[in-house]
Amino acid sequence: MKEAPYIVSACLAGVNCRHDGGNRLDRRVARLVAEGRAIPVCPEQLGGRPTPRAASNLAGGTGADVLDGRACVVDVTGRDVTAEFIRGARETLLIARTAGATRAILKENSPSCGVKRTYLLDASGRPGRVEGQGVTTALLSREGVRVISEDEL
Repeated sequence: MKEAPYIVSACLAGVNCRHDGGNRLDRRVARLVAEGRAIPVCPEQLGGRPTPRAASNLAGGTGADVLDGRACVVDVTGRDVTAEFIRGARETLLIARTAGATRAILKENSPSCGVKRTYLLDASGRPGRVEGQGVTTALLSREGVRVISEDEL
């Protein structure tokens, strides 16, 4: 029986999909993709965000709070991009379900993919790194997908 694939952050697989148009290549993740053992996704692109794009941060809470309507996601221009982040998380979950994936390796510190840490705007509107999950990680975790970061490989 073939092993179920991982869902992985596309930037870790070397895809230039980050907000700045770059990637965060992790050769271990790229190897999983090359071997057909992982499916690369970029939740922000899946949600309709362009590349490159204005960087985004959570505001008012973590990814779980965004999913529950208690927080939002704003980009550095002040534009509310919550709907795109939620859409991207849902599309990522759909891909995981369709592929039978029960595990994911996502990019730490991302407002979408952060596993243990993400960036949150403080009361003065400055981003700071905090403990908590990004929007996509929170949704995948709720739905039973085991999510780890590249730091845990």
